[in-house]
Amino acid sequence: MDKFVVNIIHRPEMVPEYAEKVTGHGKAEDLGRKALLTESLDIFKTQQRLAHENGLKTTIQMTYASLFNEEAVALAKSDHEAYGDEIALSLLGLPCKEFREKYHTKDFCIWMFSMEDKKSIVDDVFGKFYDIFGFYPESTGSYYMDADLTNYIKEKYPSVKCAVATCWEEGPKAYHTCNNSWYTLFDGGPWAPWIPSKQNTHAPAANEEEDSGIVAIPHLSRDLLACYDGNGSNFGTHPQNVLRGMIYDSTTWEYPYLYNLIDQYRDLEKYNNGYAYNMMFVGPGWMNKMGRWEAPYELLEKSYSDGCAYYGKLKKEGKLVDMTMSEFADYYREKKSYTEPECALWRDILYGSDKQVFWYCDPYMRACVNMDQGGAIVDLRPYAAKLEWPVGIGTKHVQDASYPFLIQEKYRAGYFTHYAGEGTVRSAKLCYNGEEVDLCLCRTKAHFSQEADTRILTLDPVEIEFYGLTVKLQTKIFFEEGSSGIKIERKILEMSNPEAKVELNEYMVACYGTTEYPEDMSGITLKCEGSKETCISYEYRCREAQQKGAKAVSAVIPAIKTKVSLTSSHEDAVGYIKEGYAFSPMFTLGYTKTISDKEVFATWLNLEKAN
Repeated sequence: MDKFVVNIIHRPEMVPEYAEKVTGHGKAEDLGRKALLTESLDIFKTQQRLAHENGLKTTIQMTYASLFNEEAVALAKSDHEAYGDEIALSLLGLPCKEFREKYHTKDFCIWMFSMEDKKSIVDDVFGKFYDIFGFYPESTGSYYMDADLTNYIKEKYPSVKCAVATCWEEGPKAYHTCNNSWYTLFDGGPWAPWIPSKQNTHAPAANEEEDSGIVAIPHLSRDLLACYDGNGSNFGTHPQNVLRGMIYDSTTWEYPYLYNLIDQYRDLEKYNNGYAYNMMFVGPGWMNKMGRWEAPYELLEKSYSDGCAYYGKLKKEGKLVDMTMSEFADYYREKKSYTEPECALWRDILYGSDKQVFWYCDPYMRACVNMDQGGAIVDLRPYAAKLEWPVGIGTKHVQDASYPFLIQEKYRAGYFTHYAGEGTVRSAKLCYNGEEVDLCLCRTKAHFSQEADTRILTLDPVEIEFYGLTVKLQTKIFFEEGSSGIKIERKILEMSNPEAKVELNEYMVACYGTTEYPEDMSGITLKCEGSKETCISYEYRCREAQQKGAKAVSAVIPAIKTKVSLTSSHEDAVGYIKEGYAFSPMFTLGYTKTISDKEVFATWLNLEKAN
């Protein structure tokens, strides 16, 4: 049976983020202020009531602070008995008087602590939970949970089977829209549930050996286009995200975008063997009595009430199944195999454009295809490397937990660039009599299909006009499950002169990084592999090499333990490699081939771990 599954998660934060400053009205900081604790608990009760009135069960993620509050504990126990809510444990909501006195810090992001402190905090929080409830939780979570933290929790507290483990695209874009003050950098992870590997939370496990032992869910279900192009915090199925983005009618207090977004998540069952997922993860700070995001409390409360009512309506119609986190973990493991990908053919539902993107995620890669750029790959994360990336104090990455990219159009320009240099993109150019057209300039639409274990994107044909020649070309993109590669097939459907020949240049411009700023490219090795082997050791010297009949053109990037290569379907294709320069610190891999009417040329982009 097709299922649209929803997780509704509440946490009784006794000291909600932001709220202490709002309710404090200029007073000295006091995390134990009675007004703050009372208001927070009242809002938690309201959230629980709204879910239950609509026939929905929740997962109650108890915070550390709430474990010291008898009323919060009693509420959790009561709602567990009455409604079947799961009592779980959050690693958010650490700040409270008891925590500050013990750890002498204002840090509250569990993944940013030293490993020694992570273990100590986990033992404190889990121990306190056990003392209160008499059992250990089956679910936990934070904004992000690094692999070392997850592995420790699973080893020490094996009952845990599900965790909120990352925020989709919570990286530099979110950081910049928070006045450069929100140091939660974890771009590059899945947008839908996955089984994280033991090596890296963002990279899904490829097999039982890599399995961390938990099912991970994202912190919020976000708009997979608006969030990628802009600040994700404004575009999610959390109703107050929509208010923060000012995406509502200020006179009627209606927000059709919220329902359209939920419906587009429902639609993802078409691409995932009949399964779709959505979640709301809400703390009391979002419904502050003083108002938030220029919205009064009445609108905050109405939006949450309406959101719960919409899920409730879908459930009554038999179109939705509400699960607790631990129930979902069991369902997910029964439903999905390790190598089964998550797919999303996503369209703009906010700005009125025809823009369409396709997202693909499996244990070997995460990729985004942009139909507004002719089906170019505009984001690529090499999960095949299963890059170990320790995070927190005492590591090389105190705050930056992002999974590095090879291609990222927002941080490395994509096709539309400055007058000099190039941006990262995987695309193709057609050349005829000295004229050149990049397919990035040819907007199109995609259609999804599946044949056995291969997901196929068939793009609408595009017409390219040269002086004296018109060419109609079609692109098909193949994602074969478990292959760690992407096949791209170009076919000439028609030419105004059937006798003409055009040159097709399949290329990939890439680099590596997690932010907008360049990394040191020295150490990268570019190679033409074939009857003879040509190597370029990256030194920013703008060198090039090519070879007819090259079996592969490749780059090894030691900094992220990744090898990326292109291979082609024709032995007479010319493979080439290009080194970049300081102003344009990229590398290029490509193949050129002269093709005729009705001819097909295919290339493969391949990813593997480089030891």
